[in-house]
Amino acid sequence: MDEASRDPGLRRAVLVVALLNLGYFGIEFAVAGAIGSVSLFADSVDFLEDASINLLILVALGWPAVWRARLGMALAAIILVPGLATLWTAWTKVMTPTAPEPFILSLTGLGALAVNLACALILSRYRRHGGSLTRAAFLSARNDTLVNMAIIVAGLVTWLSVSAWPDVIVGLGIALMNADAAREVWQAARAEHRSAAA
Repeated sequence: MDEASRDPGLRRAVLVVALLNLGYFGIEFAVAGAIGSVSLFADSVDFLEDASINLLILVALGWPAVWRARLGMALAAIILVPGLATLWTAWTKVMTPTAPEPFILSLTGLGALAVNLACALILSRYRRHGGSLTRAAFLSARNDTLVNMAIIVAGLVTWLSVSAWPDVIVGLGIALMNADAAREVWQAARAEHRSAAA
C-alpha cells in the first residue's frame, strides 16, 4: 500500500468532493429541464460524472498502483460521456431554438461555479498525489470552474440577444473541454501503468 492509499486526508477530500458534485447535479439537472438549457444540461451530467469519478477513486485508493492506472485509463473514457450527451442535446436544441431564461441560467451557473471552486480548492493539494486518479478529479474540478464562468456569460449574452445560440455554443465548449481532459488523464494513466508494470 503506497502513500496515496494511506492518506486519510485524500480519502476525506475525495468523499466531500463526490458528495458536493452529486448534490449540485440534482439542482442543475432540474433547472436545465425547467428552462431548456443545453449548457446547464451538459454541466449537470458533468457533475454526475465527477461524483462517479470521485467515488471510484475513493474505492480504488487501496488498490495496487497498476490497477489504479488501469482505472485511470477507464476514467478517461468516462470523462467523454458528458460530451456525447451534450452533442445530442445541442442537436435537439438547434432543431427547436428557444432561448433559456437568462437570469436563472446565470444564477445556476454561479452556484455551480461556487461548488466547483470549492472542489478544486479541496483537491488542489492532492493534484500530484495519487497518480492519474486524483489528477482526473482535479482536472475535472478545474475545468468545470471555467465552464461555469462561460455559462454565466452565456446567460448575460442571452439576456442581451434573446438567442439560444450562446447556450448551445457553451454546451459544445463543455464537450471539447471534456475531450481534452480525457486525453490528459489517458496520457497520465498510460505513463503510470508503464511505470507500475516495469
